Amino acid sequence: MPTARRSDATRAAILEAARERFASDGYERATIRAIARDADIDPSMVMRYYGNKEGLFAAASEIELGLPELGSLPAQHIGAVLVGHFLERWERDEVLTGMLRVGVTNEAGAARMQAIFAQQLGPVTRGVCPDPAEAPRRAALVASQILGMALTRYVLRLPPAVEMSTDEIVAWLGPTVQRYLTAEAP
Repeated sequence: MPTARRSDATRAAILEAARERFASDGYERATIRAIARDADIDPSMVMRYYGNKEGLFAAASEIELGLPELGSLPAQHIGAVLVGHFLERWERDEVLTGMLRVGVTNEAGAARMQAIFAQQLGPVTRGVCPDPAEAPRRAALVASQILGMALTRYVLRLPPAVEMSTDEIVAWLGPTVQRYLTAEAP
């Protein structure tokens, strides 16, 4: 196997192990040694590729939310589409759930989640809200609903939140997110 492919496979194994370890143990308790053991490599390889735990965490927490293009949608559907998108992402992406766990228990994790939402949700919000100057505030309100549901459904696993269908959640949260994005400010 050429060195580049072996290097890519090693990096991928490290990132997968790091995501799982950060999600299960949190940032503070996850160690380079445990991550290396999970990836079946020497700890020096983790250091070689990522420098230190902070560098590894930054790489492992790179998340592309893949937000849908909302500008072309009829305005009345924006909230429902956005809520549905996030639910679908959380259903299939344990990294997002792991990052939420780390984000509520660790300063670096919280900063990473803040950056992800600011960089990815911020521009989407600016594109659909009536006053682009209000976009950061509106994005924070949207995040409060999205992250609140994710916390109750995927982390705390509160039975009523877990038992609701995706359609039910979209029906409940969609109008609220819609209002946050497109209604005139109070």
